[in-house]
Formats: sequence, C-alpha cells, structure tokens
Amino acid sequence: MRTSRKGSVEMPAFVRQLVKETEKRVTSFFKGGRGGGGAGELGEGEEGGEEEGVIPSPYLERPVLDKHMQEGCASWGLTYALASMQGWRAHMEDFHNCFPQLGGELSHWGFFSVYDGHAGSMVAQHCSRNLLEHILGTGKIRAEDDVERVTEGIKEGFFLMDKHLHALACHEGWERGGTTVVATAITPHHIYFVNCGDSRAVLCRAGRVAFSTEDHKPFSPGERERIESAGGSVTLQRVNGSLAVSRALGDFSYKTAKWRPVTEQMVSPEPEVSVVKRSPADEFLVLACDGVWDTVSNEELCAFIHSRLRVCTDLREVCSQVIDLCLYKGSLDNISIILVCFPGAPQLSREALHQEAELEDFLESKVAEIFEELSARGDEPDLLSVLTVLASTVIPGLPPGGGLQSKRNCIISAYYQQKEAQRSRLAQELSPTDAN
Repeated sequence: MRTSRKGSVEMPAFVRQLVKETEKRVTSFFKGGRGGGGAGELGEGEEGGEEEGVIPSPYLERPVLDKHMQEGCASWGLTYALASMQGWRAHMEDFHNCFPQLGGELSHWGFFSVYDGHAGSMVAQHCSRNLLEHILGTGKIRAEDDVERVTEGIKEGFFLMDKHLHALACHEGWERGGTTVVATAITPHHIYFVNCGDSRAVLCRAGRVAFSTEDHKPFSPGERERIESAGGSVTLQRVNGSLAVSRALGDFSYKTAKWRPVTEQMVSPEPEVSVVKRSPADEFLVLACDGVWDTVSNEELCAFIHSRLRVCTDLREVCSQVIDLCLYKGSLDNISIILVCFPGAPQLSREALHQEAELEDFLESKVAEIFEELSARGDEPDLLSVLTVLASTVIPGLPPGGGLQSKRNCIISAYYQQKEAQRSRLAQELSPTDAN
C-alpha cells in the first residue's frame, strides 16, 4: 500500500538505478579488506575460485535487493509482518519463524523469532526449524503462564538445542558456524523477550520505547569476565579477535573448556529472558537482526514505525520501508525485521496522510527546482548531485526517526520524472520540422 495519495514505482527498481549510477564510487568501499562485520567472523566468504592467500570479501559489488515478505494475524487480536533482504552480504544467513497462535492449550500464545547466522547459514536454519520444538518439549510451557517455569523452559530449550547441534557437529565433522537468536513469546498476560547475541527486541508502548533487550557483546564487563575465565581473550572487541558476539547457539570452537559448564564457556548458549506485563497501551514490538540496529537506534526505529502506521495499513510495506531505510543509512549486513502489532497500535490518520502528501509534493517541487538549476548552470543533474543539494536543504515534516533517507523512494521517482521530461524535450527539439 502506498503511504500517500500519489502513484508508486517499486523501490527495488529505483535502488538498482542508484546503485548503477554510484557503482564506481562505492565499490572500493564495499569490497576487500573490511573483514566480516556484524556477528560474523573475520574473513568469511565463498570458498574456491579465490586467489591463494587472499581473503575473499564478504561483500558483493551490488546488493541483492529482493525481499522476502510475509504477514498474518491471530484470532485474539495480534497482527504481524516480516521482511528480510540479503543486501550487500555475499550470503543470506538470516532466518526467522512466526507462530501467531500455538496449538492446543496455547492457542492464545504467539512465538516469533529471528536467527542471525554467521560463518554459514546452517545453524541458523536448523534452529529456525527446531528451537521452538525443543522449548515446548521441556513440558514447562503451560497455559497457566507461570513466569518462573516458562523462563526455565525457554532456557532449557536453548540448552537442548545447543546440545543437539553439538551432536550434529560431532557426527558431521564441523565445528564452525553459529547463530544469534532474538525471540518473543506473547501470552494473554505477559511478553517474554528472549535474547542470545546481538539481535534485538524493542517494545513500543504509548509512543515510547518501553523495553529493549541488551546486546551480548564481548567487551561488556560481565561477558568479558566469562570469556577470559574460560581461557579466551577480547581483541578488537571480538572473542579471540574473531567472533563479534559473546552468546550464540553453535560456535563450538569457542566451547571447548571441558572443566566449565555450558553457561561459562567463552561463548554461552544461555539466553537472557525478560518478562514484561502486557498493557492496553502496548502498540507494537520489533524483532530485528543487527543489520537494522547498526544504522538506527531503538528510539529512531520506534518513532519511524509509529509514524508509518499512521499513513500505511500494510505491515509488510512498513517492514519494507524499514529495510530500505537501513540500506540507505549504510547497513552492510543481511537485514531482517519482524513487526508485531497489538490492538493499541497507531491507526490510519487522515491528518497524517495529508501531511505526508504535502511533504511529497514539496520534495517533488524541490527536485524539479534543483534539476533545473543544475541544468541551467550547464552541470549534469545526476541523482547524486540532486541528493547532495537536498541533504543541505531544510525540509519540514520528514518522518521522525527516518529523515531524508526514508523518502528516497519519492525523491528518486521525482528525479526520473525530471529525467524523462528532459529526454522528451530534447527529442522534440531534435526532431525534423514539417517543411510546410
């Protein structure tokens, strides 16, 4: 659904045009020598076909812009959507699952999770298919919603999942690869936030951030102490100079201290479980990998989504706009987000729609003005030049938390309208005139 009254062209086509025009300027930045960012290990890339002794780049020359999107709802009033994109990464290593209604006595419970894999996608994919089964298999997740027992069941499910992964690793001869996990279990009375790694969950209540999980990073004091006590080190803010997260499922090369329990290894599979009582003021919650949080803060994302829900009823489109925003803000990672809306979520607003339309009218007029000014000076009005001038212009009414980057769809559309109009004018000027 378009966020205002104007027509729309698919964002991926515009992004491809932008990438094509700026390729020479950005390729050297995205290729080679940067190492694996995010939760991955340094130097991850494709095997084979690489020059000997050269670490393959984990980045592509152009981002993969295709999006996987999904939406759904639960009979008890919850709606959700998700979107994911490979982006600049050489491989897609994110996975997810969405269960808006669990079965049997848990028919009014929902479970959602994002898995951000590193050093391969195998662990993330396997966990996305099996983690919930391990949690429910503990027998501690019951309709009576005993907070202590549910918390125990979630943690025990993670330990069982990690034990199962270790058995697979030993049987199949692999020890590399892992995944972070961020998940939520929503019950009639509580929201359980589950975090293992540096993916993150945020709850928006009454227009403000009411809760967010804490990232598990090696340089955090408690995490560093555990890593060093297990015989490891924190170098370059990474475990042993390589892994950028201190908790994860898998990563068994960091879990070799046989004299220590699983929760006290260099990399721990223990999730942090936080419980928040539900409130009528709850609007929405977000689960996202670090490809989102690398570019926006908790407050910025909540403000942006809050504003988008007032002009757009399609939750998939809202998630898609978040992904585009993160890409434009410079995210180099896979990008995945799940948006879960409660009955108290912001509703479509006629006033907000009017303001959005006015903003887009203003942006279109500014693009036309800049295009004409550059042409009159004899400069080539390429897209980057137009964007550069716009970036230095005071533009009222931009979406909170999104800024100018969140309106690049409109800007790029307006630019190509000007480009096409210029092409038509030139064609008319060069066409032969009728002698009569």
